[in-house]
Amino acid sequence: MYQKTVIIGRLGRDPEMRFTQDGTQVTSFSVATDRRWKNAQGGAESKTTWFRVTCWRNLAEVVNQYTHKGDLVMCEGELAEPKPYQKTDGTWAASLDLTASAVKFLNSKRDGEHAEPADGAEMDIPF
Repeated sequence: MYQKTVIIGRLGRDPEMRFTQDGTQVTSFSVATDRRWKNAQGGAESKTTWFRVTCWRNLAEVVNQYTHKGDLVMCEGELAEPKPYQKTDGTWAASLDLTASAVKFLNSKRDGEHAEPADGAEMDIPF
C-alpha cells in the first residue's frame, strides 16, 4: 500500500530548524491551504485548512534557508493519522501533520526577495 498527499499553500510562519540528539536536521513550519467557492445564494465562501509540515535532513536545511512566512509552496509526503484536540472555546478540531518528502517553492521572483535560492540551487527538492 502507498499513500501520498500533496498540498499547496502559504507558510503561516517562518520555518524552525532544530537538531535531534544524533545531529539530524529537522525543520517544521505551518502551511495554510485555502478553498473558495460560491454558495447556493451566490455569495463567496472560503475555508482555510492548516497543516503542520516536518522536513528531515538535507530537505530540512534547504527549506529553512530559502522559505519564509507567506511563501507559496507545494509539499508532498505522508499524512499522519489526524490527532483530535479540544480548542479553548470547547470545539473539537484535528491536527493534520505531513512529513514532507519533497517541497517545491512556487513564488515568482516578483513575489519577494526570497523567491529563488542563491547560486542557482535546485528549487524542486526530491529527498
